Amino acid sequence: MFSNSLRRTLAATLIAGASPLALVHAQEADTPAEDAPEKLSTVIVTGVGPSRDTDEMIGNATAVSREDIVQTLQASLGNTLDNQPGVSTTHFGQAASRPVLRGLGAERVLVLTNGIGVIDASAASPDHQVAGDGIDAEKIEILRGPAALAYGGQAIGGVVNVIDGLIAEELPERAISGEAYGAVNSVNDGGDEGAVKTKFAAGPFVLSLSASGRDFGDYDIPDFAESSALRAAEDAEGGEEEDGHAEARDTLENSFVETGSLAAGLSWVGDGAFAGVAVRRQESQYGLPGHAGHHEEEDGVEEAGADEEEMPFIDLEQTRIDLRAGADLDGGPFTRIAGNVSMADYEHVEFEAPGEPGTRYESDGTEGRVEIGTDFAGFEGALGVQALDKTLDAFGDEAFITKTDTRSTGLFAYQTREWDNGFGIEGGLRYDTTELDNVNAGAKTFDLVSGSFGLHQHWETGWFLGGQVSWTERAPNESELFADGAHLATSQYEVGNTGLEKERGLNLEGTLRWRGDRRFGVGANIFRTEFDGFIYLTPGTTTIDGVAVDEVEELPVYLFSQQDASFTGGEIYADYELDDGPFGADWSGKASVDYVSAELDGGGNVPLIPPLTFNASLDGDWGLVSAGASVTVAGDQDDPGEGERPTEGYTTLDLRTALDVSEWGIGQQGTELFLEARNVTDEEVRYATSVLKDTVPAPGRNIRGGVRVVF
Repeated sequence: MFSNSLRRTLAATLIAGASPLALVHAQEADTPAEDAPEKLSTVIVTGVGPSRDTDEMIGNATAVSREDIVQTLQASLGNTLDNQPGVSTTHFGQAASRPVLRGLGAERVLVLTNGIGVIDASAASPDHQVAGDGIDAEKIEILRGPAALAYGGQAIGGVVNVIDGLIAEELPERAISGEAYGAVNSVNDGGDEGAVKTKFAAGPFVLSLSASGRDFGDYDIPDFAESSALRAAEDAEGGEEEDGHAEARDTLENSFVETGSLAAGLSWVGDGAFAGVAVRRQESQYGLPGHAGHHEEEDGVEEAGADEEEMPFIDLEQTRIDLRAGADLDGGPFTRIAGNVSMADYEHVEFEAPGEPGTRYESDGTEGRVEIGTDFAGFEGALGVQALDKTLDAFGDEAFITKTDTRSTGLFAYQTREWDNGFGIEGGLRYDTTELDNVNAGAKTFDLVSGSFGLHQHWETGWFLGGQVSWTERAPNESELFADGAHLATSQYEVGNTGLEKERGLNLEGTLRWRGDRRFGVGANIFRTEFDGFIYLTPGTTTIDGVAVDEVEELPVYLFSQQDASFTGGEIYADYELDDGPFGADWSGKASVDYVSAELDGGGNVPLIPPLTFNASLDGDWGLVSAGASVTVAGDQDDPGEGERPTEGYTTLDLRTALDVSEWGIGQQGTELFLEARNVTDEEVRYATSVLKDTVPAPGRNIRGGVRVVF
């Protein structure tokens, strides 16, 4: 975990960010109205080709602003984004939760940092934390549905791009600017969190500094750690628990998380060009809830401390270097060239108990991307190339995968055109070659082709109608091909399949939206994806010493299998803003409903699919004071898939109020003191998308208070 000196550095940085000197600088004379920060644009930069407004995209895209990130921030990326339409979480406690988009996650949802993959081990297992949780992000962009045209087959389910702004592409308006925030939480033993971001501009150069950290203890839960369904099954099988301990309740043991990061970026910004470098160091230590172990007996004699539960945890670190540059091009059909390269060195150790290191995972690699913008005969688009060279290795008795080198190269082209009458077309192609070379099983090579074509019509009345068809191919990942061993994180003995073929998906999506004078909007996206050779985990048997068994080392055997599958669903969403409304407030409201159904062609359901979910929020702003409430209603998941239990639905209520101290001349717009109550009714929440839903519920009631300073 972070050293004491690093903790002191982070604390000093946070204090400096909120110091009176920073506040004095922030209020230099009276800030002109034109210098006030604008509302976050809905322009999406994630993807291929020209940046576009979310209201002009056929697919469902979202840009989550810095303000919204702070309001919904949790210790993992998946949990932070869980309230977004069509987004759920794998929920592996506080720390290791990845986003699930439209029922697809892990190897099918690509998590990016500034447009390049995170280059970690998070897709290999749900207990592996994503190397980037948004704590210091400027914004997070979400593309639902296939984005493989832009990023390859691993984006068959969508993309989540965390944009940290360390490399500046434009000069800041002020010589010194930034933000600092800190908060404390009641649900995890007074857990504290904080982050500071600062930019210094001098001539054409911009220096960006960022620091963040959190220290969360075990979190409180409303009732038992085990679900009622699991406890009923245990009672039916024999009554008392095997270890004789009382059932855990009220607090989820071993759910702590400590994280910290330091980052810096230096950029040169010229007339129509930029270049920069950024370095980030991230460290994390977090418990693995639901997986307490014990010392074993040797020669019939129990080891010392054998009657005490051991609490496994992960100690993680990553160093990442980013290089990015871009320049406008004058003349001809080429408009702009931009490129970025990221190099990352990642390692985590899974400790069986303090002082007892077990399995170690290492992942290091380099990924690069170059894109050239085009404008020819009314068509705008891009041509590009992308390459990845990554190694994933594991060491230790519980390493269920072995060293695998992954190399891939992709070429892509995309074009779009819109006529004056509002009619537009778009389409593109991508070709990838991917090789996975395993130290034991040898090399597997896949040639992958992806393509899409879409039409839309936008009327001056505010209506938008669009449809697109896409074809996507994905190569199996390291675990799906080469896993063979006890995977304690999921309480399964996983067996890969080197005979797996590439996964193909045909996606149809339609959208209908209406936006009236930017104050009210409503829309719906519906989709249907037909998978040819969908890869999933299912109970099965493996051969040990010539005997077929369905259980190894007291863990059930799960096999990576392949068959056709169909995903059907969509999102309905609306937002509304009313100035000077009832009670003298400016009001804003949002609501959404999302649903997905996933069936295997051979019968049965795809496991770990989210249920029908409704989200709504209402916020009032009186200038000095603001307040809001949000509610989430998740239905029962009664179609859990083979080997899974049904999941009960839940309803949660969150409340928030804030004091805008910038109204008193302190800091820039956005400076506030805030107080939140999350899960006000202390509801028991279990995510159908979590492999640990029966043993790891979400946190109970949480009172969160803090300060955010913008300068």
